[in-house]
Amino acid sequence: MSDLVLRDGPLSGTRIAVLVESDFFEPEIHYYQRRFAEEGAAVHFLTRLWGQSEITFHGHEWRAPFTARESVEGVSDADLRSYAAVIVPSGMVSDRLRYTEDVNELAPAVDLVRRAFQEPVILKGVICHGFWLLAPIPETIRGRKVTCHNNLVGDVRNMGAEYVDADVVVDGDDLVTGRTGMHAHLFARQIIDILADRRVAA
Repeated sequence: MSDLVLRDGPLSGTRIAVLVESDFFEPEIHYYQRRFAEEGAAVHFLTRLWGQSEITFHGHEWRAPFTARESVEGVSDADLRSYAAVIVPSGMVSDRLRYTEDVNELAPAVDLVRRAFQEPVILKGVICHGFWLLAPIPETIRGRKVTCHNNLVGDVRNMGAEYVDADVVVDGDDLVTGRTGMHAHLFARQIIDILADRRVAA
């Protein structure tokens, strides 16, 4: 969880999960850490800990350190549903997290996201190269409208999704996608608005 002091806001009491690994895009991850907290949400950064209590990763742009202490493994269905949103960020995060020792088994992060897609109450956010993590589970976005980095347009079409040429795309009630990490502010704004609207409606 972020160690930032949370302020009261429209997302007070809300939990948001963000996946993280080495070669993350620092401006994006640091933006989520602060922007969601500004709205009152608790931001949890999840990774594969490989039996360790914490791992310090380094970013892609400036090699800035970022320590993760929460695991994608062993997350119960109840724990997963406690997150209002699960975000798959840009950069190399997805490529690293989709590694699996047994090619016939889903990597823990892939399985977590697969389960999140089975829960309509959880808002899923995927941005830029985040679709690499969904490559083993193409059924999650088949038939859905998405945007992504230009380099992945062929990938998402091969997964059966409908590519939309836009910076941010909302599909249905539970999926937000973004073009690149440089659009993280627009992507996060949409996620905040949807979660805030849900709370008002509830």
